[in-house]
Amino acid sequence: MKRYIWNIFISIDQFFNTVLGGDPDETISSRMGKRARKGDKLGQFICAILNIFDKGHCEKSIEKDEGQPM
Repeated sequence: MKRYIWNIFISIDQFFNTVLGGDPDETISSRMGKRARKGDKLGQFICAILNIFDKGHCEKSIEKDEGQPM
């Protein structure tokens, strides 16, 4: 049941990333992590907020094979 709930959260994350113009198979954290690496202010801001809850969250979430290349 725990894995099922986690999968639901991931699918919701990917859904909102798609609605916001991202790759349908990439999470928002991955997308923001890539943007932060490029020096994008929005990406850095979102990742800073996520770091409060999970240190290095965006970096750990980057999916190199999904979405825009780094």
